[in-house]
Amino acid sequence: MIKPQLTPSETFSVFSHAPSSLVSRVGEVIYGHFNGPVDKLGVEHFEYRTTMDKPASKLSQYLAFKQFQFVSVTTPEFIISVAIADIRYLGSAFCFIYDIKNDEFIEIQWLKLASIGCEMACSPMEGLASIKSHRGEIKLLIAQGAWQLKVKTVRLSINIDLVPLPHSLPLAMCTPTGYRGWTYTQKHNGLSVHGDVSIDNKSICLNKALASYDFSAGFMRRETSWRWGSLNAHLNGAIIGLNLAAGVNETGINENIFWFNGERHYLAPVHFQIPHTASVKGGLSLPLCWRIYSEDKKVNLVFTPKNVRREKLNFFFLKSNFRQYLGHYSGTIIDNRNRVHQLDGIMGLAEDHYAQW
Repeated sequence: MIKPQLTPSETFSVFSHAPSSLVSRVGEVIYGHFNGPVDKLGVEHFEYRTTMDKPASKLSQYLAFKQFQFVSVTTPEFIISVAIADIRYLGSAFCFIYDIKNDEFIEIQWLKLASIGCEMACSPMEGLASIKSHRGEIKLLIAQGAWQLKVKTVRLSINIDLVPLPHSLPLAMCTPTGYRGWTYTQKHNGLSVHGDVSIDNKSICLNKALASYDFSAGFMRRETSWRWGSLNAHLNGAIIGLNLAAGVNETGINENIFWFNGERHYLAPVHFQIPHTASVKGGLSLPLCWRIYSEDKKVNLVFTPKNVRREKLNFFFLKSNFRQYLGHYSGTIIDNRNRVHQLDGIMGLAEDHYAQW
């Protein structure tokens, strides 16, 4: 994949050249924002240490490494969400299609003890993530940095390619995490979608479909949590994408980016203000409107949840309280050219997640 050059709006920030390996042969982790994906992670060169600075055992190092890959597709009628995660104790995956008009889900979930039968792409540029059972199969293929998603279940069939706009760059970054860990995150929003999606053998129109992906891996905190917001939309003749997060990549830099016709605009850190009070809908407890804002006032959004996909795991050594909300974004974003973008009820995703893994 030829890595595009930076556009004028991106020159305000210093980008590092993407290394061929995130971890060097002598075990040094390279931190920062990169001008494109890294070729490989180089995990085999990293020496994980305990909080008392002693080399961790091979088992501890294996268990400490986590990885997940995620794809979201938005059309005027549906939102598709697909994820595969390897947290060592478990391999897990889900796929859902949300019918916006009818407020209904079609959902499939996979769990694999000790991640047996769960394969993950070991490189952001090349690899295959997959999971399979009697319920169906997910395949996420990365070839020369291009993403392809295939899903086959009794009711769902997905075979799509995610295609960035010309010269568009993903977010690619690495930050220190916890005492001795690190996290590599690569995300790209505002991607076009080519291929086929069907429910019960009925095709879904992809003419206005937009997508995003997430490749995240590293030695993350044993106990962690994050809030996250994402959208892909057509707005006033332009294609926009948005990724906002708090809780993981916040050591010196953050992962908050707005894409406008493929051009990246880096945003300041944001606060996610989620009220404790909630509304009850169809037996589901949904928080009232979230407020997502930056102190420089360039991000000022309200997210109104409409429905939620949730999962709770509570084992002795593993806990997860996962909630992925579907809802509407309204408010303003000011990009690096000081253009004001007004959002009015744009459909997107948001997460509130706690994990002990």
